[in-house]
Amino acid sequence: MTNSLLSWRERLLEAARDGVHDLGLLALRLWLAQEFVAAGLTKLSGGWQAPEWFAALQFPPLLRALPVDANWTLAGLGEVGLGLALCLGLFSRASALGLLFITWVAVYTVHFDLGWAGWNAIDTEAGQGFKVPLMMAVMLCAIVTQGGGRYAVDAWRQGRAHGLRPA
Repeated sequence: MTNSLLSWRERLLEAARDGVHDLGLLALRLWLAQEFVAAGLTKLSGGWQAPEWFAALQFPPLLRALPVDANWTLAGLGEVGLGLALCLGLFSRASALGLLFITWVAVYTVHFDLGWAGWNAIDTEAGQGFKVPLMMAVMLCAIVTQGGGRYAVDAWRQGRAHGLRPA
């Protein structure tokens, strides 16, 4: 009886230790998701036509072939769609990789020329430098390399595919 109680206690402690690691991934996913979904909804709420400031940007060579309005719409749809997928932990690595690409484009076109400007510049006319997008990129890299964790749809899907419960 004592051995079974001890092994039960050990299994519970081990599960708690394993779950804490995945809580960090969940927190990263939720934080990033709300940031990207909010940014995407802001773009989409303005309509399908890009604002003048956006039309004046120099896009990376890969995206210059697209019309400006298509870049605007795809950025908004990508931020919302990939942000929601990241929130759920659905195709976590691919979603984070897609958002990493969107972040790179944003830094290339807008943020880098504004310099390092940090938190105090977010709500000013001067705009936001590349410090915050860089922090978001680092967080996205954690998800690309680690996956969505046990509190993700991916873990449930993987467990179902192998006849297991999520680990």
